[in-house]
Amino acid sequence: MIDVTMPALSPTMETGTLAKWLVKPGDKVASGDLLAEIETDKATMEFEAIDEGVVDELLVAEGTEEVAVGTVILRIRGEDEAAEAAPAPAPKAKVEKAAEVVPAPAPAPAPAPAPAAASGERVVASPLARRVAAAQGIDLARVTGSGPRGRVVLADVEAMTGTAPAPAAKAAEVAPAPAAAKVEPLADVPHSVAKLGNVRKVIARRLTEAKQQVPHIYLTLDVRIDALLALRGELNKALDARGVKISVNDMVIKALALALRQVPACNVSFAGDSLISYERADISVAVAAPTGLITPIIFGADAKPLSVIAGEMKALAEKARAGKLQPHEYQGGTASLSNLGMYGIKAFDAVINPPQGMILAVGAGEKRAVVDGEAISVATVMSLTGSFDHRAIDGADGAELLAALKGLIEAPLGLVA
Repeated sequence: MIDVTMPALSPTMETGTLAKWLVKPGDKVASGDLLAEIETDKATMEFEAIDEGVVDELLVAEGTEEVAVGTVILRIRGEDEAAEAAPAPAPKAKVEKAAEVVPAPAPAPAPAPAPAAASGERVVASPLARRVAAAQGIDLARVTGSGPRGRVVLADVEAMTGTAPAPAAKAAEVAPAPAAAKVEPLADVPHSVAKLGNVRKVIARRLTEAKQQVPHIYLTLDVRIDALLALRGELNKALDARGVKISVNDMVIKALALALRQVPACNVSFAGDSLISYERADISVAVAAPTGLITPIIFGADAKPLSVIAGEMKALAEKARAGKLQPHEYQGGTASLSNLGMYGIKAFDAVINPPQGMILAVGAGEKRAVVDGEAISVATVMSLTGSFDHRAIDGADGAELLAALKGLIEAPLGLVA
């Protein structure tokens, strides 16, 4: 009999909600088959089977919240094993008060990693690990598996690519935030109360940590975007036959990535007694999803053509809004970008996403009166505000980054050179 436990589907996940079972007792399953939909602290994700066999018991009911990572949620038996008498169905649990939570059994100790497969051997790996390895050009035979019976899992592949969160990042994500004061609704005012989902809880905790622990410095600069808009129009005409449409946001992503390479002092993370400097610009882009804000990543945006950035950003935004992002698509990033220009917001200050060192807030482009020498003219102007972690980035470095951004946006041919 094989015990299947609640998996840790993201670095910050401590508990999850078993949103939906995709199997029932008696179903045959094979490696890679979908078992359940699980709501994590980031998104609702599908959970795949690792082992083959027959579903024997579902130990957690659909809709059960706060299921601790490591809790046994179902059992699978080999096809040659006799079926055991199934217990009564698990009640549909819903945690209302912390005092009523029954401690979940501690996760079983992780097995020692198995050595990498010898040349020519078949590598046992999860389907997700295989897809990510193929996309990154990694030979799975070189990867040491840490899963059951030496199975290669996503974390093993991420360790090879360097996309797994840095220790400082993971520690910052897991550290508990101070408890919020108890707030009771006003009894004489009509109201409703909605329980926070896992994603909103994590957003609340991480934003509190960021504002409490990271000293922010804000720098704002206005840039003219008429030349950028003209170039965008020409590029979209040329790309129309390919079905590609570049947005202003795509161009700003590229500009930020190039500016970070020009000013590497801003492409950093503060790590206590050390400073981590990155040699590639991976841009986390804020996307408003139904469950809350999430930041899928354009990896290596400094080296990608605008058409590729546009295609990736469209696909990632659609997956984010559908709650289908995979962990490797939102974990990491060396800097962030948040754009509220489509809502008509002129300028705003964004909160840094630790352990990153900065985030760029992009406002709306609007017609403004500008001074050219002794004359006043009209130009399309956009306000950019950089939020910088002052422990790692000095004001002069932040100003240099915004100046580099201004140069790239106002003379945009550098974005396609």
